[in-house]
Amino acid sequence: MVPGTPFDSARVEALLEARGAKELPGGGRAWMLEHGLVEVHPLREGGQWVATEVRVPLSDRTDLIREVVSRVAELAREAEVRFFDPQLGQALTAHDDGTVADQFERTARYAGEMLGLASAMPISATSEREGFQPTTKFFLGVLGFFFLLYLLIDWMNGQLWG
Repeated sequence: MVPGTPFDSARVEALLEARGAKELPGGGRAWMLEHGLVEVHPLREGGQWVATEVRVPLSDRTDLIREVVSRVAELAREAEVRFFDPQLGQALTAHDDGTVADQFERTARYAGEMLGLASAMPISATSEREGFQPTTKFFLGVLGFFFLLYLLIDWMNGQLWG
């Protein structure tokens, strides 16, 4: 709980195991919750285990993230460690599920719209957009530029030899 003190990973591991989190072959644990599966991995800096990271898959629903916040807040309280969200830059409690869900939704929407991950936000990925995609606009612009350059060179050629 006190910044700068060593992280007690054994206590966190024991509490995760008591809650049914199963070890993964590549390290970390899979924790099946009511609304889905999350992965829990050690976060190491300089080879030392400094925190535990909870990975939640992107989705268009916030049920899982809200459950994760309440469950992890309870686990952190029992383990006497801080529950910290690096995206929000603050320590969390079980009452912060709305704030975390809002940030999660923004991240998932960004992934769905900008990165083209239809699995992250199926609603936004299937919504119809008007006009051309940015890459299509770029290629049409490049083609237009070269066509105009061709016309200019052809006209100059005609002036010189015509």
